[in-house]
Amino acid sequence: METTAQTPDEGAADRLAHDLALVLPALHRALDRRVDADFPHPKPAEGQITLMRLIRDRDGITVREAAEVLLVKPNNLSATVTQMVAAGLVERRRDPDDRRVTHLHLTPTAAERTHAVDELISGYVEQALATLSDGERGALGAAVGALHVLERGLHPSAP
Repeated sequence: METTAQTPDEGAADRLAHDLALVLPALHRALDRRVDADFPHPKPAEGQITLMRLIRDRDGITVREAAEVLLVKPNNLSATVTQMVAAGLVERRRDPDDRRVTHLHLTPTAAERTHAVDELISGYVEQALATLSDGERGALGAAVGALHVLERGLHPSAP
């Protein structure tokens, strides 16, 4: 049986990739469970929260544009938007120049709840960061930029 030896750098990269692939979803699940426990309203599904954040950041985005950003099919996202409209979280407004196009806007309730979820999450992370050493916090701070670059590199539209 033939084996290929890995260089120390390759082995470290493999371990890092494996560790990140395990820890990042675990962090997300831990935050999601905390929000589920502490959010005073029925918590929207994670996909809805993600869409509300996107609409907050890009007010007036279309379903097609949102689907591209969120890497979902437009018809699936349209069904989610319909549910959110019925729940009073999102408004659809027709484009005055092209009546076939609708733009998405958060309702005040959705804006408030999105902010509340984000505040809870920030609070949890701040509490957890307070338990770390200065060096650990510094290492995480230095890693944030690299994680953003990694996310862009993993995006299907990346070259």
